[in-house]
Amino acid sequence: MSKLKLGTIEDDKPVKLTIELPAAVHRNLVAYAEAIGRESGQPAPDPSKIVAPMIERFMATDRAFASARKSKRSIVAN
Repeated sequence: MSKLKLGTIEDDKPVKLTIELPAAVHRNLVAYAEAIGRESGQPAPDPSKIVAPMIERFMATDRAFASARKSKRSIVAN
């Protein structure tokens, strides 16, 4: 099996956010949590616990977003 983009899920102080997901996205989220459990040899995390790390990983690897943040930072610094 190939390496998943998400590893262990850190326990951090959360900010509550309520969202609605399409059923297909939820099914895939549950399947991804199960894959994390299998890969780690631990029980599958609650699907709601992997949403934030997934979004964080997505934003960390989005070059256009990083560039936009960098540009905004330089404007604010000046």
